[in-house]
Amino acid sequence: MLTYTFTDIGSDSLYHHLYQCIRDDILSGELAAECKLPSKRSFAKNLGVSNITVENAYAQLQAEGYIYSIPKKGFYVRKVSDLALPVGKSSAHLPEREMKHKKYVADFVSNRINAGQFPFSVWSKLLRETLLERHEELLEAPPWGGVLQLRRAISRHLKEFRNMDVSAEQIIIGAGTEYLYGLLIQLLGRDKIYALEDPGYHKIAKIYENNGVGCRFIPVGKAGMDISRLRESSCHVAHISPSHHFPTGIVTPIGKRYELLGWAAGEEGRYIIEDDYDSEFRLVGKPIPTLQSIDCSERVIYMNTFSKTLASTIRISYMALPRHLLEEFERRLSFYSCTVSNFEQYTLARFIEDGYFEKHINRMRTHYRRIRDELVQAIRKSPLASCCEIAKEDAGLHFLLYINTGLPDDELLQRAQRAGIRLSALAQYYYSSPKSAPDHTFVVNYSGLSGAEIPYVVDLLAKCVFGES
Repeated sequence: MLTYTFTDIGSDSLYHHLYQCIRDDILSGELAAECKLPSKRSFAKNLGVSNITVENAYAQLQAEGYIYSIPKKGFYVRKVSDLALPVGKSSAHLPEREMKHKKYVADFVSNRINAGQFPFSVWSKLLRETLLERHEELLEAPPWGGVLQLRRAISRHLKEFRNMDVSAEQIIIGAGTEYLYGLLIQLLGRDKIYALEDPGYHKIAKIYENNGVGCRFIPVGKAGMDISRLRESSCHVAHISPSHHFPTGIVTPIGKRYELLGWAAGEEGRYIIEDDYDSEFRLVGKPIPTLQSIDCSERVIYMNTFSKTLASTIRISYMALPRHLLEEFERRLSFYSCTVSNFEQYTLARFIEDGYFEKHINRMRTHYRRIRDELVQAIRKSPLASCCEIAKEDAGLHFLLYINTGLPDDELLQRAQRAGIRLSALAQYYYSSPKSAPDHTFVVNYSGLSGAEIPYVVDLLAKCVFGES
């Protein structure tokens, strides 16, 4: 007679514990195929449990196909050896693993912000009000383009801040720009070849390549993407960031912008994806007009995100499609559900409508200007002043730092890593010819710094450069 112990089973029910014991014996071969199991009454008596416990355990085993019954004869083990894994190798027994991120004294690569800069009190207030006031809307499936209230709020913001005439209907909300890139690839066709800026943000190339579309890497000169090389490339789509190129910090001048629009209008099926990822943080002068705002041929697809303005973990992005592409999108791709929850969309809509977003941007612009100034001044007052030059510090949240040193870039990056500083070299962002990148030029993203830590971080960096790390 089979026997099992019921001690130390914790909160597990008796029948489920019995079911697991029998199942494990079947999978391990202890109970062979076609072996007859004890009757429910005798088994219950032997185990000291109720008949219903055994009955429920048998019922679960039978439902999952481990055993079968023959009327008036009893229950038998089914042959499962061809399907089952050994119990010891079951995925249920794999240890949980948490992806841990290394902590740095200063991280000049990531886009994180300090927790103290996020408007938690306002956000939580608006979220509570949304939960109280929008019971029905929160549980309804949103339109494929996103909640109309948020799209209208974004439309008004773009008009006031970027002088863009974009209707709410043209705006598509998505959980991050990566998701929107995938939709665009489907919309424009996988036969299209994409022109990417070289140097550039490597994740963009990986997204396109993993979606099976061809890419060409077009050099970026002092005024942005090389138009002559773009014309020679046979590309159909140019993905650019004209208001603030990453990583060089270049702002494309108005003449070059019209050349880009002329290239797009020169042949049917050409488009420009305008990635306006951090235009809100131009720290000197007014924001640069977007390509979309001067496009008369409807060839520009505008993209932006709230990951830079609010937090990188708020995965809300949007794109504004030309009207003819919107019609095509609705016809072919509107079966996709919006990937951002209604809770976040309605909260963000209120955040924009009630003026909190504009106040937040103004506050953050002041904050980042102060951090940048303190960091630049600390560098110029440190021993680094004798060997460093700073460039492209007026737009966006990063600048270029040239260090006149005999150290190879890799060696300096390793020293910084050991000192707890995460830093990247400009050469790391080149696709075609990293050796053509300016020597000893580093990309400094300062969005995660606080003023109090700047002197210590600059002192650490100086020690890395002068060999004291």
